[in-house]
Amino acid sequence: MKRLYYLSPSIDSAEQVSNDLHEKGITDWNFHIVSRDEAGLYSHHLHSASLLYRTDVVRFVERGLIAGGILGILFTMPLAYIETFTFNVWLAITFFCVLFGSWAGFVGGISQENYKIQSFHEQISQGQYLIMVDVHKQHEELIRCVMAIRHPEAIVQGKSSVFTNPFASEGFKLQTVEP
Repeated sequence: MKRLYYLSPSIDSAEQVSNDLHEKGITDWNFHIVSRDEAGLYSHHLHSASLLYRTDVVRFVERGLIAGGILGILFTMPLAYIETFTFNVWLAITFFCVLFGSWAGFVGGISQENYKIQSFHEQISQGQYLIMVDVHKQHEELIRCVMAIRHPEAIVQGKSSVFTNPFASEGFKLQTVEP
């Protein structure tokens, strides 16, 4: 799946986009809006982006899982030479390291803005609405045409994969698309 990013200037425009996308079969599960006006989104019955989309929790937890697993394995490797430690002890220690790594990732990621939407921080702060639409690759062109024809005020900003890359750099750039 691909995620298309659009900036809309007003909540009324975002509401019309929502209605048109729902007509085309895009459900609320595949449609998210990031705004500084959460109350406005709620009063217009628009699907606000959840914490998982607004923050970097997923990416940091993935990093924590990887780091915890590596740390657990490195910590338990020397214990292989001590006969009093069984396989279950090694497994428990590694599991604890993985849990600790994921918890540390969660704590770190909850305070960070999602790396894919960091570049829109200024526009969102100024009152614009970031609309993220998840579409199957075969429907991408249809949704882009609908948006271009019915909503020229909602400017396409780019696209990316819906998957999170735990190793993505901080200067992440969206793939550009022709309007």
